[in-house]
Amino acid sequence: MAGAGGPAAGRGRARRARGAGPGGRAVRAARIPKRTPDPRTGASVGAVVVPALRVAAGYAWRLIVVGIVVYGVFIVLGRFQLIAVALFLALVITSVLRPLADLLSRRLPRPLAVAVSLVGSICLFLGLLALVGNAVAQESSTLADEFRGGIHRIEVWLRRPPFRLGPGALSHLQQQVVNYIQSHRSNLLNRALSGFGTLVELVTGGALALFASVFFIHSGERLWGWTSHELLPVAARPAWDRAGRAAWLTFSGYTRGIIIVAGTNAVLVGVALFVLRVPLALPLTLLEFFAAFVPLVGSPVALGVATVVALAGRGPLTAAAVLVLIVVIGQLEGHVLHPLVMSWAVRLHPLVVAVSVIAGSIVAGVIGAVVAVPFVSVVWAVVRALRPVPP
Repeated sequence: MAGAGGPAAGRGRARRARGAGPGGRAVRAARIPKRTPDPRTGASVGAVVVPALRVAAGYAWRLIVVGIVVYGVFIVLGRFQLIAVALFLALVITSVLRPLADLLSRRLPRPLAVAVSLVGSICLFLGLLALVGNAVAQESSTLADEFRGGIHRIEVWLRRPPFRLGPGALSHLQQQVVNYIQSHRSNLLNRALSGFGTLVELVTGGALALFASVFFIHSGERLWGWTSHELLPVAARPAWDRAGRAAWLTFSGYTRGIIIVAGTNAVLVGVALFVLRVPLALPLTLLEFFAAFVPLVGSPVALGVATVVALAGRGPLTAAAVLVLIVVIGQLEGHVLHPLVMSWAVRLHPLVVAVSVIAGSIVAGVIGAVVAVPFVSVVWAVVRALRPVPP
């Protein structure tokens, strides 16, 4: 019996080992997924899909972790917004004045060079503000008459096609504004008082920014060396130094580049406004300079304010000329200045810049719109610096 059953049992075990016995195909099909060959290459599709899914899953959980970390960073910065803004402003001041301080330190002691750079820059900024205030004070006597005549011209223009507004439409709108101010006087007073508190915070943040910029300009390398050699293990120091250098080069390059772009825009706008004899040309030029720090959005907004002033002070033709100026400046900034000046420092697609500005404004308002593009640029520079070099 053992001899008769031996060969049959052996053949049964062989069939089950090969998966050819009863249920063997089902077991084999359940364990090994069916792989269909690619008609073009002949390769097995299943062998390609499974590793691709594993790679996608690996990137997905890493992106989720990065998103959680970034969200936590923004929450912390929101709690300490004043300190974060002050340190950001200190880094901006350092990126602008550090080359000047290095140049002066060749002839002067380092502390004196830093003091001359900071004090000279503050005096230049205050002198510019005084010049703007003086220009507004000198034009204030004639601006009231010009704006009254401009409002009358706007009323006459709006009565014509295609608007056809009634003769008392603007007067009714002005009366509604006056009634709103009278009825909400207490709320407006409370907002003014809260604005005074905001002014105190701004002064405090400015003082902190100046205090930090003194140390950044004077001994920034020693501060960075302390963070890398005292707080990090030896194995992490090379990557930390490489990421920090890439981040600083990108940030300083972006800051200097945006100042060049803003200054060029301000000069062009100022010359055009003076030629068109638009009222408040110098304050509008300064507004254009600061608005250009918000890419793609700030310059059109500032020129829109200039258009309203031109419409009230000089009439529709001058306002139309300013509108043409908006288009020309926008094309020049987007297609000439930014690619020429910023390409060596920031390598971001215009769509990424636009999305970054909108996202930053949603998260933190005007401050977020200003900080968004340099933040994204620095992150991208750090990622590229830490990316392993292919052999």
